[in-house]
Amino acid sequence: MNQASTSLWQTIEMLAAQVPFSAAKIERIVPTRLVETEASTGRSSRFLGGTPVRLADGVEFSRIDLRLRREGTHPGFLVLDLQGRCVPFDEVRQHYADLRITGSPGGHSLDEATSYSAVLGWGALSFGFLERNPECLGYVAFDPA
Repeated sequence: MNQASTSLWQTIEMLAAQVPFSAAKIERIVPTRLVETEASTGRSSRFLGGTPVRLADGVEFSRIDLRLRREGTHPGFLVLDLQGRCVPFDEVRQHYADLRITGSPGGHSLDEATSYSAVLGWGALSFGFLERNPECLGYVAFDPA
């Protein structure tokens, strides 16, 4: 597992400053190599993934998912699945006070999440709490406008 010298919150701020996303920009912040996955085959978007990364504060990115259009101008979409140290909702709220519920579980799977989003100058930053472990942050999603 690769090791980063930054915390979750430092990494989020640095990634947000990289919009519009590219693989090279993400790799400069998160110490992993992003490679195209099989899910990309025959699609209009490229799906890139990286190896797990442990942050300085004990949070781990278990999966890194970057989606980029093959053609045209689109800023990309990035999802970071988390594990390791539990990040409770109160900690998220300390960093992003103005959060709105933007998604809720439908009761079909423990992988469904309650998501809270902050609308920022560059787009939406969402924090998902999965039904399987609702006390701990499960993912962070960057959705540039």
